[in-house]
Amino acid sequence: MICKISGIQIVSERELAQLAQVQPLIFSFHQQSAIMDSLKILQKKVEEHEIIQEFMALECKNLPGEFNSGSEPCNRDKNRYRDILPYDSTRVPLGKNKDYINASYIRISNSGEEYFYIATQGPLPDTTDDFWQMILENNSNVIAMITREVESGVIKCHRYWPISMKKPLELKTCRIFLENYQILQYFIIRIFHIVRKSTGASHFVKQLQFTSWPDHGTPASLDGFIKFVRYLRKSHLTGPIVVHCSAGVGRTGVFLCVDVVFCAIEKNFSFSIRNIVAQMREQRCGMVQTKEQYWFCYKIVLEVLQKLVTFNLERLPLPHS
Repeated sequence: MICKISGIQIVSERELAQLAQVQPLIFSFHQQSAIMDSLKILQKKVEEHEIIQEFMALECKNLPGEFNSGSEPCNRDKNRYRDILPYDSTRVPLGKNKDYINASYIRISNSGEEYFYIATQGPLPDTTDDFWQMILENNSNVIAMITREVESGVIKCHRYWPISMKKPLELKTCRIFLENYQILQYFIIRIFHIVRKSTGASHFVKQLQFTSWPDHGTPASLDGFIKFVRYLRKSHLTGPIVVHCSAGVGRTGVFLCVDVVFCAIEKNFSFSIRNIVAQMREQRCGMVQTKEQYWFCYKIVLEVLQKLVTFNLERLPLPHS
């Protein structure tokens, strides 16, 4: 594995490998049985091709919602895609005037716990200031970027960060410094220091850019994406987790779904991928955009559960008779 490092190493391969082993906090025979049951249910869905039927049923569900703010003439150029707009009810407002950015608050409930995110499009040259304003106003300390800047010759996201550790990115209201970075096989870690020009106040943000999602389809390496999701969850400290791809619905939706499921497995909670995706779509239109992406959610969860069962079968003591 190639690992180029600038400055101090941010994370080791050993730590990433440990994070990829999603382990429940408690793993008794009762939990082992529950995990086995979940695994069997998911495997049955795969064998009987229920997953695609499930996705199609979600597609057919008409969701009420208005997109007035994103449709306003003054805001149209702030949208990367004309058909991907945030609902008015969940859009992220900026500043005292509640200005527009193509971003949505997403709250996902599972077993009594709530997971809080901002799903947004990849910034445009003219929305980079808005993007960092959103980060600061929401006190977010992590960004998941699930796209390359250019894919198949098409610009998917404007580079909204400085490329050199020597020269900061100068914006209207703040200055962005690149403090450190690490290039791994599947993703890049960057640490930014944001300084407000008006007050001199500092804020640190860790960005993880997943670089191994192909132009078409889904990642070949499940392990790489699992490490990406798990390391980002571990890095989260404050504010909603900010997640973006290009449009902020497809790959972004996959990340949110998988993150919630991994948290559920860790806490011995039950989960439903269909229910998680349905919740997301009520708050941002088109989350988990294609049947391939929906299938990938199942595939990656199956991989984690199978590893979990195999690993713990070897470690659990035999029950007393």
